[in-house]
Amino acid sequence: MSDTPFGFGLPPEEPENGDEGKKKDPTGGGQGSGGPANPFGFGPGAGGDNPFAAMFGTMNPNDLGAAFQQLGQMLSYEGGPVNWDMAKQIARQTVSQGTPDGTKDASVGPSERSAVDEALRLADLWLDGVTSLPSGSVSTVAWSRAEWVEASLPAWQKLVDPVAERVGLAMGDVLPEEMQAMAGPLIGMMRSMGGAMFGQQIGQAVGVLAGEVVGSTDIGLPLGPAGKAALLPLNVERFGKDLSVPQDEVRLYLALREAAHQRLFAHVPWLRSHLFGAVEGYARGIKVDTSKLEDVVGQFDPSQPEQLQDALQQGMFQPEDTPEQKAALARLETALALVEGWVDAVVHEAAKSRLTSADALRETMRRRRASGGPAEQTFATLIGLQLRPRRLRDASRLWASLTDARGLDGRDALWEHPDMLPTAQDLDDPDGFVHHEQLDFSELDKMLGEAAKGPQKPAPDADDKGPAGSAETEDRKDDGKGDNDR
Repeated sequence: MSDTPFGFGLPPEEPENGDEGKKKDPTGGGQGSGGPANPFGFGPGAGGDNPFAAMFGTMNPNDLGAAFQQLGQMLSYEGGPVNWDMAKQIARQTVSQGTPDGTKDASVGPSERSAVDEALRLADLWLDGVTSLPSGSVSTVAWSRAEWVEASLPAWQKLVDPVAERVGLAMGDVLPEEMQAMAGPLIGMMRSMGGAMFGQQIGQAVGVLAGEVVGSTDIGLPLGPAGKAALLPLNVERFGKDLSVPQDEVRLYLALREAAHQRLFAHVPWLRSHLFGAVEGYARGIKVDTSKLEDVVGQFDPSQPEQLQDALQQGMFQPEDTPEQKAALARLETALALVEGWVDAVVHEAAKSRLTSADALRETMRRRRASGGPAEQTFATLIGLQLRPRRLRDASRLWASLTDARGLDGRDALWEHPDMLPTAQDLDDPDGFVHHEQLDFSELDKMLGEAAKGPQKPAPDADDKGPAGSAETEDRKDDGKGDNDR
């Protein structure tokens, strides 16, 4: 698994079913397996030595018009750090090509929509008995792969833009200030190229992922609209194809996972910003080898865009080995492990007495993570994040132990604030966390509530013989005055 950030090389281990964009050149041309990692998916893995083969196909004469049109769009792009129009286009093209097993995307029919809706609603009923968090699904939906691409791109933008922004800023900082005005058009062209290259890779990655994910939360992050529980019937069927498990059980088990994720993200309001903020913190730690970038700017020939490609392959962008960046990455990895561990624990509790294949489905999902499933591969490629399967199992055991020790309410109350959650060290010693003295926040909540209401006039104490001016003295004066009046 790669430890490098977005756009900085594909992970060395490929998923078993792979994808056409990651396979080696069958003719043995190009770099092959021994060459440097291709940071943008051009090179041998996407069409030999032609850096635009992933976008332009086989470049036969009939494709040239479209190819030059796309090249013009790429060079004229003036948007943000990632060309998201290109990303969307390539993701849709990747989806339309189908998966390596020959499965093509298809519109979702009425019967499939009905089955998904029924499974998600039943899953929510089962979860009511194993968690104190209420349902987080406002609606249910069955998506095709193309519909998943459309729905998830806004979330990908939040994840990837901070990393790409850091790289884009570096392109404008490599020249002295007095030279930047003269080199403005060249720098602008390079930024357009960089935005297109980021867009190309994220589009290809999202398109491949669309052939594997089974819902909107399959990688541990909320990629779809809030409150919309979703399954992809085509991928659900593919997931259970070789499991010898009834399709209804497969669908229901995956619906339980989707519904559990929805509850967590709906009722832990800080969780989304915490996860995406950790990605931004990691992005701020990326450094750029400005000496290499200066060479590229000085020698860049717009007619030979592969020069920029070659420079990127030589490790121009590297994650900075600082305590701050390590902390950001550790915080994100731990938070994702806790999310996945909680979901694994509550889903197993809900399914074990109802689904005969619950244990087998649980282990299949865990092996999928361990062998490099969609979450591990995509995160390693895009932002350098490794989801460690060991952490997921440790987190699941910890949440199960918390259920036994503190009950559903005590376990789920830990999500009230990020400071209350287990840390990476607690995952190393789950028993120590489960059995240490539990803090009582009830008094603190009471004090905070009273402070929010403002100062209160203290009630008089009948036994208090306070000084003159106290509430008791004033009452006595009033009583005396009243007696005289009478």
